[in-house]
Amino acid sequence: MQAIILCGGLGTRLREETEFRPKPMVNVGPRPILWHIMKIYARYGHTDFILPLGYKGEVIKDYFCHYELMNNDITIELGKPDSFCLHNCHDERGWSITLANTGERTLKGGRLKRVERYVKGDTFLLTYGDGVADIDLDALLAFHRSHGKICTVTGINPTSQFGGLHVQGDRVMNFREKPKEAKENLVSGGFFVFERRIFDYLTPDENCDLEYGPLERLAAEGQLMVYRHAGFWYCMDTQRDMDKLNQLWDAGNPPWKVW
Repeated sequence: MQAIILCGGLGTRLREETEFRPKPMVNVGPRPILWHIMKIYARYGHTDFILPLGYKGEVIKDYFCHYELMNNDITIELGKPDSFCLHNCHDERGWSITLANTGERTLKGGRLKRVERYVKGDTFLLTYGDGVADIDLDALLAFHRSHGKICTVTGINPTSQFGGLHVQGDRVMNFREKPKEAKENLVSGGFFVFERRIFDYLTPDENCDLEYGPLERLAAEGQLMVYRHAGFWYCMDTQRDMDKLNQLWDAGNPPWKVW
């Protein structure tokens, strides 16, 4: 199943790092957080990726276009510029990565709509390019298939700066992006599952958001369900968050490392 990872935001709260690169390319340990997210999906067999690019998207393109050269040992013969041999030194086998320019200022809904032509199936996965978790993607998909609605969002324990979910049972009754007072028991942690019908709720306009409007409408129509994730989840939103994730990585057993 295809996994879309939103990679186009400005990352203004992490300006110390994002002045020079997009937030998904900020390192956790030796690799960008984007790589960590992709490894989580790959652990469950989802290695067909679509990356909607925006701010400094050329940095992400450059990273993957040179991935084999930069992540393998190489034997070269001087005087023969076309003669070199790559020695397999990494485990990322069979990854297909579509890198799509979706506009520097485009909001998330517009970015998603602009990559519609690359989505092959009726169901696909989507998450943000700055959050990691030890989520069981098989269980998430099984839950999504059990209810037959358009969208499943992963609900996590409260963190006030993220979108609040007002739920009854497993149904999301109301979706509020970054509420001023986060009294909800769950907030949005990304790791969505969508049916292709979501595209009927979106436009390619750069002002088309995902949370404001489309997800609110899905909730009002009873088409948005929540999968409760009680395990580890963390978002790299600020310098402090980046430092925390790197501390966890350096400690040797990062909770999101499920591969």
